[in-house]
This record gives sequence, C-alpha cells and structure tokens, in this order.
Amino acid sequence: MTRTDQPTGIRTTPRRKVLISGAGIAGPALAYWLNRYGYEVTVVEKAATPRSGGYPIDIRGTALEVVRRMGILPQLRDVHIDLRRLTFLDGDGGTVASIHPHTVTGGVAGRDLEVRRGDLTEALYTAVRDDVEFLFNDSVAALHETTNGVDITFHGGGGRTFDMVFGADGLHSHTREILFGPEEPFHRYLGYRFAIFTMPNTFGLSHETVMWNTPGRAAALYAVGDDDAVHAFLNFARPEPPFDAFRNPEAQRDLVAEVFTDAQWEVPRMLAAMRDADDVFYDGVSQIRMPRWSSGRVALVGDAAYAPSFLTGQGTSLALVGAYMLAASLPDRDHTAGFAAYEHDTREFVTLNQDLVGEGGATLFPTTAEALDQRNEKLRNLRTIPTPPGRPAHSALTLPQLTPS
Repeated sequence: MTRTDQPTGIRTTPRRKVLISGAGIAGPALAYWLNRYGYEVTVVEKAATPRSGGYPIDIRGTALEVVRRMGILPQLRDVHIDLRRLTFLDGDGGTVASIHPHTVTGGVAGRDLEVRRGDLTEALYTAVRDDVEFLFNDSVAALHETTNGVDITFHGGGGRTFDMVFGADGLHSHTREILFGPEEPFHRYLGYRFAIFTMPNTFGLSHETVMWNTPGRAAALYAVGDDDAVHAFLNFARPEPPFDAFRNPEAQRDLVAEVFTDAQWEVPRMLAAMRDADDVFYDGVSQIRMPRWSSGRVALVGDAAYAPSFLTGQGTSLALVGAYMLAASLPDRDHTAGFAAYEHDTREFVTLNQDLVGEGGATLFPTTAEALDQRNEKLRNLRTIPTPPGRPAHSALTLPQLTPS
C-alpha cells in the first residue's frame, strides 16, 4: 500500500510496550498512530482473523482527515458504496417518499464516505500488520496495575507486562468492565432494539435502501451495490434494555419474530431468512456515556468509551478520531497527563456527536401513529435539510499536527 502524507521526524518516547484489546476499527487505528510515535504495540483480538463483512459505515468530517493522514483515503474512495436512493414505505408497502440518502443523513456528496465495514477494517489492518504484533484467538482475562506497569493474564494462557493498556473492545467492553464494573451505569438505552443480517438479494435492489415503517417498527433492505446479498434490518421500540437477551441467539430471534409476526411487505421473507442466517447481530440502540475514560495506566477508546449509536452515523468516525487524539496526547507525557489531555481535547467533540441522536431516532423510527404521519408528511415535502448554523458536529474538531522532533 502506498502511504501518503506520512509524518517525518516524529518525536518518540523510549520504546514503551502497550497492549490494545480489540482489532475492530479503533484498535488498529490506535495501533497505527502509537507505532508512528515509537511504541511497541501488541493488539489482542478474540476473533480468529480481522473481521470482514458487517453493515456499511460512514466516515465523515474530521475522520476523513484521519484516514487521509494514514494514507488509506484513496483506497477507501475506491470502495465507496455510493448509495443513491432511500425509499420510505407505509405499513401496506406503498411508497411514502423516495429521496437521496444525504437529505436525511446530513452527509456531503463527493466528500463523505460510506464503505463496507470489512473494507475499512481490512485497510486499517493492512496499514499496520507489518509493524505491530497481533494476537488472534485470544483476549484479556485479567489485568493488575503495579507501580511499573500493567500485568496482563490472557485467556489463552500466560501473562505479560505492559506500560499501558487500551480498551478498544466495543460497546460491551470487557476492559471497561474490569476497570469500572458492570456496564449498566454507563449504558444509555435509547428505546430500540434491532437485528441485522444478510439474505439473498431477490428484490432487484441496487445502491439503495428501502424502509418499511409502522409505529414502533421498521424493516429495511439495504443493497450496497449489485451484489447477490442485501443487508436486512429489523428495528423495534422496547422500553427496557435487552441485557437479558445479549447472549441468547434463539431468544433474540424469537422476540424479533414475535414483534413482526403480523407485518406486511417483505417482512415475512426477512423473518424466514433470519432463522437461517449465520451472521445475525442483535443489540439495543444505545450509547456509552462515562464521566472519565481512563483509570491508572488503562484508557478506553471508541465505542468502549463513547459509543454514540448508529442513529448518529458517527460511531466509526468517533473511533478513528478518538484513536488519533489518544495517540497524539501521549508523547512527552506520562500516562496520567496524557490521558487527561486526551479527554480534555476530545470530549466536547464526542459530546456534540453523541447529541446528534435526538435527530436520528425521531426521523427514522416514530413510535406513535401520529408521529409517523407527521414524519411521512415531512418526507413527502422534503427537498433538503437546512444546514444548522455554525460548524457541523462531524467536523467540530481540528486535529493537532504530529509532534515534530
């Protein structure tokens, strides 16, 4: 891979050893920048390989500058999905409105990126795999901080000591649980549950999303190109968070099927496909909000620290920007000062983007018949969403330059 705009003469600290838990998006991005600053980086990942597939994700605003500085922006532009149409349907399957997706998402045509998640994870992994150590099929079983470092015990056996440890292990972070206890105090449930999976594209869809709604329920088919498969998405309102069903796949499928049992359009076919799908991902629509993102020599990044939910479209971008800001905060500082600078310089940007959630849920998933009628009427008359005054949340942070030597 050709890397562009690479920094030269970065000031490095002595070759300190760090561990990153998680090889999704935030983990490899953080590994890249820490390696550039001279750290000896190990990434541990419970999966057997970098995870391919997954639903499409957005890269916007400040995050575009992160991937540009990594040298992978041209590669990502080559795999841009270019979604061209978003069609809303009513409960009977009739068309409410058909619009360009940017009208609802606030994206910028020709600038923002939408790519398959697997394409981004592959680009990140390729950018760093020759420079850092990856431990697949393993995870952190326990950590113990001492005056000189963090002692790690791995599930696969054995232990090692690192100067710092970073949790980049997602919304349900095990690292966060070890440090701060159960997830519930930091879990801000937004009132919806969802299941997403792939199924055969027998619908003739291409570069488009079709979404069916009734009050409190939504079903969508997402065709990222001319592929033989589409992403199927089933979302429904529930007042309580789904902690009881996180680890029970059959209970998840049963609940979804029950909620959509009388649904029309293509929903019966989607439910049948869900039963046979081997890639069903089920979760609650949630955010993680924490008063602090670090403890001692351990810090959190990405969804583990500040998941914004898919309603904001900013989860991937926050992971990329957070990884950059965390790495940039550490040179010439000890871990205490570095982590404090990371939070000070990044939290406002995170909060602005997490607060976008109020717009997404109301637009896409009304929970009452009256609210759905109002949304549909707005969609019928929609031409474009006015840009709010001031700097957009997606771009509300200017990246610091890498420290010269």
